[in-house]
This record gives sequence, C-alpha cells and structure tokens, in this order.
Amino acid sequence: MVETLTPAAAADLLSTANVDLVDVRDEREFHAGHMPGARNIPLETLRADPDKFLSRDKAIVFVCARGVRSLTAAKLAERLGYSNVSNLDGGTSAWSKAGFQLATAAISAAA
Repeated sequence: MVETLTPAAAADLLSTANVDLVDVRDEREFHAGHMPGARNIPLETLRADPDKFLSRDKAIVFVCARGVRSLTAAKLAERLGYSNVSNLDGGTSAWSKAGFQLATAAISAAA
C-alpha cells in the first residue's frame, strides 16, 4: 500500500533513511522550485520505463505540485512490485506551506 506522508513526516524520513526522492513534474515546474535532493523524472518519462529510473534498493518518495501526479506514480511503482513507496500529500505546495524550503535552478535557454 502506498503510504501518504505529511511534509513533516517526509522531512523526518528524508533525514534518516536511504530514500530516493522523485519529483514527477515537468522540467519547468521542477526548476521553478523543488524539494532539496529531489531527482526530476517527469511522470510520462517514468511511465515509459519505470525500471530504468527507479531502484528497488531504496525507499521511494514521490512528489509533484499538489500530490495527484505523484500518487499516480506511486501506485504505478507499487503495481510493479516496488516496496516502501510513499507519496507526499499536498506536494511541493504543502511542503512550502509547512515552512520547508524549496530549491530552484535556472533553465538554460535554447539557442
């Protein structure tokens, strides 16, 4: 079963465990603000080949903007036999509202 995490529970888990934090938003959304340490794997990319991107050796926490796309990703991972799968309830919006920082990165313009 996919575990639903509050921002505080996610912060605790991320600070103490071997966790893969996967942000399933598109690249532009990710660069506008993401949880520190997150890897960006857009949902459509993940759906195409989950085994290419996910590890069975770590707990996985999925995140998106509000928790909808990440729940879809978490359910997909669970169906494929990944264990210890979690979803951040409320996504980066809830993370930020709870007082946790988001990291940002500029997107380079195409020439």
